[in-house]
Amino acid sequence: MSRLGVALAMLATSSCTLIGPSALKASRLRYNETVKTTAEEEMLLNVVRLRYGDTPSSLAVSSIAAQFELAANAGGTPFYTANADPTGRAPFPFVLPQAGIAGADRPTFSLTPLDDSDFARRLFTPLSLEGAIYLARTTWPISTVFRLYLENLNWVSNAQTASGPTPAVAPESSSFLEGIRALQSLQHRGEIVFGHEERVEFVGGPVAQASVTAQASVAAAEQGLELASSSDGAWHLQRKQRVPVLYVAPRALDSADAKTFFRAFSLAPGTSFDVTVEGLKPFDSAPGGFRSLDLETRSLLQALYFVAHGVDVPAEHLETGQARQTKTAEGMPFDWEPQLSGLFHVRSSRGGCSGDDAAVAVEYRGACFFIERKDHDTRATFALLIELARLEVPSNRQNAPILTLPLGQ
Repeated sequence: MSRLGVALAMLATSSCTLIGPSALKASRLRYNETVKTTAEEEMLLNVVRLRYGDTPSSLAVSSIAAQFELAANAGGTPFYTANADPTGRAPFPFVLPQAGIAGADRPTFSLTPLDDSDFARRLFTPLSLEGAIYLARTTWPISTVFRLYLENLNWVSNAQTASGPTPAVAPESSSFLEGIRALQSLQHRGEIVFGHEERVEFVGGPVAQASVTAQASVAAAEQGLELASSSDGAWHLQRKQRVPVLYVAPRALDSADAKTFFRAFSLAPGTSFDVTVEGLKPFDSAPGGFRSLDLETRSLLQALYFVAHGVDVPAEHLETGQARQTKTAEGMPFDWEPQLSGLFHVRSSRGGCSGDDAAVAVEYRGACFFIERKDHDTRATFALLIELARLEVPSNRQNAPILTLPLGQ
């Protein structure tokens, strides 16, 4: 085989290793890691912005189109040597083979702004009762879920004034944290469980026997109702409902944690409590205690405002008024640490971000804000916020403007 043929064969072999599956293997995880890292940085940046009273903003990575290009060339360059043929019959007795190969990755990123009215509406929508119960039944600690996403429980406030821009006056003290920590201890010991019970609710008064027909039964079913006879023989329209319930183990009723939980939320001691949303009126009371857990849930934006009070603001930023400092009734600086302890804490340092001690870090207003890698409680809360934020993002973004960035090699 000629030298040029050998060069072309080597070039073809090399090309196969630079495109196709090998290119995917070399790039997929890198793109994945970059998208994950920038999403976390954007979330942390928005939390810091909220602590400063600034407006949050987000861009979603709608798509990534990775285009791999491969250019190859081959040729030969004739040249003379000292022992060239003097007859001139073979002017170029030697040929220097040349081969070249060049590759380029030209990705195209599509970024979608999430600052439209639809997304804002979702940010302001409180977590549903089903969502709160689902989270409470998962492996997430119930104290994390309830401290993060409840405004109050049985009208016992969870620092409600912290669910918006930093208040000038400290929130009123309550027994919320004490009660939730007791509930967490009961959960650790497997002495409380969230479940559901099926209940039957009559709709309207008795139905005349003559009106009970197959056609009436079909019409009722179309509205989620059914015709059924009661124990006295009368017919009624009824609706079946799945009601969320908190079950307390009988063996736990005399424990210190159960008594603390009942006392903190004005509950009548018992083994089951219906779970409702805004079922109690303000200032309601019940002789002997309530027999239900009534929740008022936060929206994602309220939860982000709440955890923003766990951001350490540099002293000079507080002194110059860049960020508001909450004061007690006596005019002293209020310490948010007990309210956010074990839930969320963002540290800060002067200058740029560097080092490997931070799990996530962003620069803002000349300071570095970061979550310590060893702070597992904050990292768990942060991960929960990230996942819930993804649930809030609309799945259909066809009408949203898209910023497309084609990047060269």
